[in-house]
Amino acid sequence: MALALFDLDETLIAGDSASLWLEYMVAQELAPADMIAEEQAMMSLYHQGKMDMRQYMAFTLQPLAGKSRQWLSQQCHRFAEQVLRARIYPEGLARIEWHRKQGDELVLISASGEHLVAPMAQMLGMDHCVAILLDEEEGMLTGQTRGTLSFREGKVARIDQLFAGDDNLWQGSFGYSDSHNDLPMLRAVSHPHAVNPAPGLRQIAAEHDWPTLDWQLNG
Repeated sequence: MALALFDLDETLIAGDSASLWLEYMVAQELAPADMIAEEQAMMSLYHQGKMDMRQYMAFTLQPLAGKSRQWLSQQCHRFAEQVLRARIYPEGLARIEWHRKQGDELVLISASGEHLVAPMAQMLGMDHCVAILLDEEEGMLTGQTRGTLSFREGKVARIDQLFAGDDNLWQGSFGYSDSHNDLPMLRAVSHPHAVNPAPGLRQIAAEHDWPTLDWQLNG
């Protein structure tokens, strides 16, 4: 058994779940429309490797402050079914199934919030979901995060926390991602894969002879 770590956004799905979720919230009149332009500016910094993830999360979680986790779960499961399911790469599903047949430990790991990642982990039949945790007080969301953010080096830290005590944790492990922000994770695994990689990651993958996978939606 080996770890198989899959990034979500632009890796298993075409698009970014957090950006799509904000558009969905605006369409449902759950968030103001002027948030979209600012969020896109922040995402531009993400692609440049310059994003402050805590600042991004604090901004995008504003509309959820004071909401119940149960309400949010219902909204996000509906969003996953209506928006994200059609964006899943069939080749990603095939790769997940290949690992499942090997008896590997399937982990969906993302720098998006747990409210968006958990429904996808369930949909994909993953064994574990690692995402940015949302803070709450007395059952209500605060609009803030808690714990180690699963972003850059934080992804490696969260995996170490999840499987604490396993001395052979990373031995024979696999990793899949599109982003240079995931280089710490890709360098930690035994078998890194660049999926639909951004130009910076594509170059690094070529330099290190990492497999590059170009997945497409059917049709």
